[in-house]
Amino acid sequence: MPSIQLKNAIRRLRFERNMTQEELALRTGVSRQTIMSIERGRTNPSVLLAYKIAAALGSDVTEVFMMEGKLAPV
Repeated sequence: MPSIQLKNAIRRLRFERNMTQEELALRTGVSRQTIMSIERGRTNPSVLLAYKIAAALGSDVTEVFMMEGKLAPV
């Protein structure tokens, strides 16, 4: 069975913008722990939060989040 994972570039983009997890959390209205969990791939954000994170990083959502793997054939 094919497996799909949501990967992200939050850490890299944060470093490029000299932004801490705390700053990103404040800008998106969530806790630093939530940002850390998403960044590490332990939690997937809601669609709205994914867009908020991308906006806070000044990036397109598709630059921040990418799907890895293949869909099941039909």
